[in-house]
Amino acid sequence: MNKEVVILDYGSGNLHSIAQALSKCGAKISITDVPSAIAKTSHLVIPGVGAFGGCMAKIEHRGLIPPVIEAVNRGALLLGICVGMQILFDEGEEFGHHEGLGLIPGKVVAMPGRDSNGTKRKIPFVGWSPLQIPPDRDWTGTVLQDLVPGNACYFVHSFMAIPQEEKHHLADTYYGKTRVCAAVRSGNIFGCQFHPEKSGSVGLTILKRFLNA
Repeated sequence: MNKEVVILDYGSGNLHSIAQALSKCGAKISITDVPSAIAKTSHLVIPGVGAFGGCMAKIEHRGLIPPVIEAVNRGALLLGICVGMQILFDEGEEFGHHEGLGLIPGKVVAMPGRDSNGTKRKIPFVGWSPLQIPPDRDWTGTVLQDLVPGNACYFVHSFMAIPQEEKHHLADTYYGKTRVCAAVRSGNIFGCQFHPEKSGSVGLTILKRFLNA
């Protein structure tokens, strides 16, 4: 039987791209904003394209915050992608101050436009970048379990998450000399700053592990 996955439909986000990737991995997909379906799912994906505040406003307007929280509290696996990962945090600073879902302690801030040595960098950060394991962390039992350090994924973003606690860092990457939180984990909650649906075989490997977790 195919694993059933709910993709949160809040009026934005790359819904069909992630749906196609999950279908390719053998999932049965439901793209919905029906609260009861969201609250009862075992696997929930929050995609993300756009700004932190705009995404949160749309989710709140559709009344989707309570069912998302209910699903997480029931033990459903949650995967946030790009902005969908960023809104897992307490707050974001994109175009003003905005409250997030508060599922992982921390905040989302603008990526610095210069390296520590003063070298100017292009923002947004766009392209392929390798994933690294943070110190004293282990990918066993996570959506990254089947990867090895150095596997590259596709990023496109101007803001980055800063977890309050180091234990929530699941993977890092670097843009110049800046450490970027590439993935997070808190219990049954996972987030990827990169786009697994655009990351070729590595991304599909992550999604398959999410389905089988």
